[in-house]
Amino acid sequence: MKTNIKPANGKLGILIPGLGAVATTMIAGVEAVKKGISQPIGSLTQMGSIRLGKRTENRYPKVKDFVPLAKLEDIVFGGWDVYSDNVYEAATKAKVLEADLLKSVKAELEVVVPMKAAFDKNYAKNLIGTHVKTGTRYEMAQEVMNDITTFKEKNGCDRIVLIWCGSTEIYYEASDIHQTVEKFEQALLDDDKRISPSMIYAYAALKMGIPFANGAPNLTVDIPAMIELAKRTETPIAGKDFKTGQTLMKTILAPGLAARSLGVKGWFSTNILGNRDGLVLDDPDNFKTKEVSKLGVLEDILRPEDNPELYGDLYHKIRIDYYPPHGDNKESWDNIDIFGWLGYKMQIKINFLCRDSILAAPIALDLALFSDLAKRSGMSGIQEWLSFYLKSPQTAEGLPPENDIFKQLIKLQNTLRHLMGEDLITHLGLDYYQELVDVL
Repeated sequence: MKTNIKPANGKLGILIPGLGAVATTMIAGVEAVKKGISQPIGSLTQMGSIRLGKRTENRYPKVKDFVPLAKLEDIVFGGWDVYSDNVYEAATKAKVLEADLLKSVKAELEVVVPMKAAFDKNYAKNLIGTHVKTGTRYEMAQEVMNDITTFKEKNGCDRIVLIWCGSTEIYYEASDIHQTVEKFEQALLDDDKRISPSMIYAYAALKMGIPFANGAPNLTVDIPAMIELAKRTETPIAGKDFKTGQTLMKTILAPGLAARSLGVKGWFSTNILGNRDGLVLDDPDNFKTKEVSKLGVLEDILRPEDNPELYGDLYHKIRIDYYPPHGDNKESWDNIDIFGWLGYKMQIKINFLCRDSILAAPIALDLALFSDLAKRSGMSGIQEWLSFYLKSPQTAEGLPPENDIFKQLIKLQNTLRHLMGEDLITHLGLDYYQELVDVL
């Protein structure tokens, strides 16, 4: 039965805490696509197709033609940043996109001027914020809500979503103030420093019933208080950490090794990155947050406890080094020590010269559009079907995450089929051959 989905009427405001390389690349890209200058490659919502029904029916519509997503022409961008540069200036400094492309959308980018950011240097010690809010945690949360209301009214938006594209915050674990909405709100009033800047944005959004997706490995929404608030206001949440670069390759390759029952003895990963994210991760406390997010991927896919002969002795090491000359061009190396029949050793080596923001931009767009769809569909709380886009997926308490990208894609596609009243697809396929037997 088709879900009762509210239509995507009017404008959709996409508000972004952190108008750095990823956000400006996404915004410039959308504006270029709207002008017919470029193609939204890497975006499942814009370029992807989905199979419906039996293979013999040959129904493969585009995702954007199958589910009622907001159109790119109806999107309005805004956001907050610790620097006052408008999006054109910020994109120029990020040096991800070519100058000629940026000039072609200069007018559209210059009008996107950041609001002052909720910021605490203790959570990103290598950043020097010059365009920041002052006051207590509670006052900053109220200001963010006022910012959202003002933006919505000024731009005539029908709906709003928030996508965190800010820097990785320091690693820390949930405490007593993160356990309930009431305790969290009291902590806001108390200006408790255990509330991070990203949590201020998440709280403001969820309090207003606005979907929130977390593109960094921060704690942010995967605490009981935020999950509870999302359920109270019937609001979707998703997190965390955009799946780009090295982790993307791991979630593609590791399922293949596991599928063939090939053993893995060691997986050494190292990266060099020179953008603002690299600068922030140059601090050990911030790197720890990223490391924890990236480390869990292999263990979740290979499940050493269930396959001790193949993966019980797996050694997994990750390094990230700040290297300014590379800018946004991340370079990763993976050395994978595997073994096969009779224990004979083999190696796989990967050198991935990727563009971090080029891979992340379509993820940010898709998460915004799908989060809006989820809200209009009456879906609330954790949206595990959006794990496809995330390094460290958020799941229900006690439920292990699924990091196999192929299983994640099946889950996402079946969710869309379910929403639209189409049959779910198991890929069993036996009925095709049983029909032939019945005919004979």
